[in-house]
Amino acid sequence: MTQSSHKLRLTALTAMVVGSMIGGGIFSLPQNMAQSAGAGATLIGWAITAVGMLMLAFVFQTLANQKPELDAGVYAYAKAGFGNYMGFSSAWGYWISAFLGNVSYFVLLFGTLGYFFPLFGDGNTPAAIIGASILLWAVHFLVLRGVKEAAFINQVTTVAKIVPLVMFIILAAVAFKLDVFTADFWGKGNLKLGSVMDQVRNMMLVTVWVFIGIEGASVYSARAEKRADVGRATVIGFLSTLLLLVLVNVLSLGVMSQPELAGLKNPSMAYVLEHIVGHWGAVFISIGLVISLLGALLSWTLLCAEILFSASRDQTMPSFLHKENANGVPANALWLSNSAVQVFLIITLFAASTYTSLLLLATSMILVPYFLSTAYGVIVAYKGEGYEANGGNRNKDLLIATVAALYSVWLIYAAGVQFLLLSALLYAPGAILYAKARKECGQIIFTTIEKFIFAAAVIGAIAASYGLYTGFLKL
Repeated sequence: MTQSSHKLRLTALTAMVVGSMIGGGIFSLPQNMAQSAGAGATLIGWAITAVGMLMLAFVFQTLANQKPELDAGVYAYAKAGFGNYMGFSSAWGYWISAFLGNVSYFVLLFGTLGYFFPLFGDGNTPAAIIGASILLWAVHFLVLRGVKEAAFINQVTTVAKIVPLVMFIILAAVAFKLDVFTADFWGKGNLKLGSVMDQVRNMMLVTVWVFIGIEGASVYSARAEKRADVGRATVIGFLSTLLLLVLVNVLSLGVMSQPELAGLKNPSMAYVLEHIVGHWGAVFISIGLVISLLGALLSWTLLCAEILFSASRDQTMPSFLHKENANGVPANALWLSNSAVQVFLIITLFAASTYTSLLLLATSMILVPYFLSTAYGVIVAYKGEGYEANGGNRNKDLLIATVAALYSVWLIYAAGVQFLLLSALLYAPGAILYAKARKECGQIIFTTIEKFIFAAAVIGAIAASYGLYTGFLKL
């Protein structure tokens, strides 16, 4: 559609960014962060995250302006900068991160319902997995009928997200106690946390998780009314979300101590508000979260299918993923995505995976796509591609992209050996779809360099399999 009436304006693009980032993660943020760090390390971690993620947002802004022909967002940048296999791997990793995010949402949803119905436990009991599976396929068949834009659902879920957050921030600010916040400020009283640097490193994946979606406007850049709005929406959405996240996290540390927060169940925000105002606070947050997650599940189910569909459109993925049903829904991509969600729900049951372990795995899968995007930003600025009419910003953009790339490398380091190996285990099988896509195009599967990259992924996958077998690694 080329008519301006069908194009997305700045407010709509910004809403996509904010809506993508504010899902279920923020409702579990108090416990997720306290589990890894004390108040002092938390502030340092947020400072690093603010700078790093802002630079990443600026990179997406720059690439949107300098490379307007790349309309598919994250994976298109990887493909343009590093070739077909890295482009495929970026799309594959992004897709896995998205569907694992959905798995974590199901666990969090039924963990929240466990507050009212104990049989659901923390969201990974047999009853919870059965309930999640029924809901998964209900959403699946709803989407197959062509439910792509549901304004009413979006309005309800937006309110469900914002109202509880604002209420929580106000009440937590009133209940905030400086002596609670400063007690054991550097976490030295809890040896399990480690050094301040260890604490900062261990909290990094959580901060990235709550910002996944920062690239949301880039994914829909082809539909923007004004190309420049893509970058603006990314930065505005990031700053708005950062403010909410920091307030929720920091204020919680002034209401309950780090050990108390670390011991809470998720959604931990509900239990923090219960500590402040009593039982109704937990009920209020839980109901808002349930409604929010139901909307998020619909949105991210569509996104999972859209990732595969878009990649198949330019032959990065096999052609069967480009098939649409009579209602214009990418049916095969949807079936593959939700089948993967179902498999991991079952794995969650037998591996007893928690919401936290799932979000960390989902986050680790998106680190490579983020790194490749920032590295491509460095290449574009260094070569001056697209700067013919505006060369004055080139050095600034090169500096920003370099900082963002270094931050991406730091994140990969912060993920640690466990999640890097598990990522390799999930990346390696994607080569089957890649080989099929390349054969359909009549092209060679791997270049010489790509063979080495694939070999490294296979070695990592073998090591991960051995680690899971011996118990060294756990899901």
